[in-house]
Amino acid sequence: MLKPKDADFVERRNAAKDAKAALLEKMKAKKDDPAAEARRAERAAIVAAREEREAARREAAEQAKREEAERLAAEEAAKKAEADKLIQRMVEDEAARKAARDQRYAARKARKGG
Repeated sequence: MLKPKDADFVERRNAAKDAKAALLEKMKAKKDDPAAEARRAERAAIVAAREEREAARREAAEQAKREEAERLAAEEAAKKAEADKLIQRMVEDEAARKAARDQRYAARKARKGG
């Protein structure tokens, strides 16, 4: 013996089952719809274009990073060359001072006769 409450439950369960079946049929119909296929293809094209733009943007960023690294390396090499040039000039000046000192020493020795 079914109580009215149980009958109400059975009705709700059947209504839910019918609604799920109707939703499933609607989804199956959309799946085979050419317009839906066209929308999916359009979305896929948009996604592919977006990925291409992102890849191009990443490539440009990497290129900029490489160029910056090359510029910094060139600047560093120029600074090192300038420092090496300065060191070389200091060594040459020191050698010239030593040569002048030795020459004065030799001249003094020659004057003293000895």
